[in-house]
Amino acid sequence: MHSELQELGRAVKRVQYRQHRALETGLAAVGTTLAQWDALRAVGRQPGASARTLAAETFQTEQAFGTLAGRLVAQGLIERTPGHGRRIDHRLTPAGERMLEAGRTVAEEVLADCYADLPAADRTALLGLLHRVLGEEPA
Repeated sequence: MHSELQELGRAVKRVQYRQHRALETGLAAVGTTLAQWDALRAVGRQPGASARTLAAETFQTEQAFGTLAGRLVAQGLIERTPGHGRRIDHRLTPAGERMLEAGRTVAEEVLADCYADLPAADRTALLGLLHRVLGEEPA
């Protein structure tokens, strides 16, 4: 017998899984993956950030982010430059900016579809509840 909390946890996971699958499909059409686009978003939000900061922002280990960043450099989407001490700073290239924007367009379409059954007030309420669960202040 499942408790209501277990059912809630599973429902959140199912929504996330459905959303990720749809994003992967849409992002593949513009030539990127969800992991790559998420990294581009993180670099775009925090230009000059370290691998440690970007790894935390993208829910990865530093090693995994470093490998991903290497692929993004090879694709010409980001550049890495020496920072303070041993730190490596990350910035988007013009091609990275274009890919980030293409991904944003895809994400808006995918997410609109994922949450189409919820009126705007329900989406706002859901977002507020998730911020509360996370112990965050709404943006």
